[in-house]
Amino acid sequence: MIKKMVMAGSLWVASLTMLFAGEYILWYDKPAQVWTEALPLGNGRLGAMVFGNPGVEQIQLNEESIWGGQPNNNANPNGLEFIPKVWELVFEGKYLEAQTLATQKVMSNTNSGMPYQSFGDLRISFPGHTRYDNYYRELSIDSARAVVTYQVDGVNYRRETITSFTDQVVTMRLTADQPGKITCNAVLTSPHQDVMIATEGDQVSLSGVSSWHEGLKGKVEFQGRLTARAKGGKVESRDGVVTIEGADEAIVYVSIATNFNNYKDISGDQEARAKAYLDKAVGKDYEASKAAHVAFFKSYMDRVSLDLGENQMKDVTTDLRVERFKETNDAHLVALYFQFGRHLLICSSQPEGQPANLQGIWNNKLFPSWDSKYTCNINVEMNYWPAEVANLSELHEPLLRMTREVSDSGKETARIMYGVDGWALHHNTDIWRITGPLDKAPSGMWPSGGAWLCRHLWERYLYTGDVEFLREVYPVMKDAALFFDNILVYEPVHNWLVVCPSNSPENTHAGSGGKATTAAGCTMDNQLIFDLWTSVITMARMFDTDLEFADRLEARLKEMPPM
Repeated sequence: MIKKMVMAGSLWVASLTMLFAGEYILWYDKPAQVWTEALPLGNGRLGAMVFGNPGVEQIQLNEESIWGGQPNNNANPNGLEFIPKVWELVFEGKYLEAQTLATQKVMSNTNSGMPYQSFGDLRISFPGHTRYDNYYRELSIDSARAVVTYQVDGVNYRRETITSFTDQVVTMRLTADQPGKITCNAVLTSPHQDVMIATEGDQVSLSGVSSWHEGLKGKVEFQGRLTARAKGGKVESRDGVVTIEGADEAIVYVSIATNFNNYKDISGDQEARAKAYLDKAVGKDYEASKAAHVAFFKSYMDRVSLDLGENQMKDVTTDLRVERFKETNDAHLVALYFQFGRHLLICSSQPEGQPANLQGIWNNKLFPSWDSKYTCNINVEMNYWPAEVANLSELHEPLLRMTREVSDSGKETARIMYGVDGWALHHNTDIWRITGPLDKAPSGMWPSGGAWLCRHLWERYLYTGDVEFLREVYPVMKDAALFFDNILVYEPVHNWLVVCPSNSPENTHAGSGGKATTAAGCTMDNQLIFDLWTSVITMARMFDTDLEFADRLEARLKEMPPM
């Protein structure tokens, strides 16, 4: 295959150079057939999955704030009456009855959180390009670019796609090694209902609104805008289609924006934002824009290297390297995998933006699995375990800010459901920072999400030594500790302080004959509360404040179940 590339022409030599010059790339010899085979790009706010089909290119697009629903919280006031009844049943050993009561009476009676939703797709059709050969597709982990090259009728074509960190648009550059060979039609499509497509001068727009879900009307308004610039030939926009004919080279631009300002405010102007992003980007030189994008990305990526030896599989496609790994023990693939993880976090979690959700920022559905929310009983934390240890500390910021935000919305939940001070977060939240128990499943009755998120605040301090940051987040951690201080109860057998009702998520237990997850004093909760209280005690004494509270927590730690 490589010999074919070299023989095919100068562009293939260039592609081959990239193949060997880049330390870390994913590469394939055929287009993506399904969404999970597409190549992920992102700039924190925008996500793109590049399929690389020569005949009809598809780039599936996301914008971080396109979620169903609208500002809301979902605490169930029935909790005040029924939570004590649930823990009484637990202490009587009636675990299944306790679980059934909690599911029926304590879970949210409004909604179980809103779904993260796809914007839609950029599709570009190239007449006659189904007759291709010498195909190559690459994701550069070193520079956050997707490259596709192939040959049709002796002409070598190349596509380069970036989701510019610095310009905040998706950009695709189309080139060929013969003049006048770039001809294509580009459109925006969306799975959302009742989208409006319009043509305004040289730009095409697609406007819509997010979905209703569980009785809550979608109110996130969004707009995508599409245009192109070409050298040679001509560009025309008409009837929602951008047409490029006979160009030597062309650049396709897409911007997306919404009316979302924050979890309480959706009064922004999506049209003005989308126009501003696009107008600013098209006025720049492409090479300069790409250089700025790559430099920005590399300012994060190049902080860490992992050398596990030379790549002995340079001529093997990435999918085959994965398939053969058990036999080859391909150490370089392990290093590639590590850096791919860093690439994904850089591309899906930028300061001032939303945290990486269950699928990072990449989602092709209106109603994805588990709504692609923020599952706080492990998944969202897992996304950020590499943040500090892999030298991406700034990219931790969206999760730390979300923790501050749920500490605000969680005060309402603590008061409404438990009748206590402090703040509560159960096992899931979304862009609206809901904090009540949800999903009509036993795992929803887990109240320790706040403790686990607070671990990330403490982890940031341990890695950075930033005392001022710690001083700022101390009230958040203190109020989380106060919530548990208020809700812990004494179980009747050993008189230990325990969280009840709770569960070890997705596990049944022997006490229920394997029929229930609902329990008291789960080790998971004990560990998290021990960690949170120990951190708060340390902080209180460090800052010489709330010393009586610190002494109280220290005494109560001794009353909790032994590890």
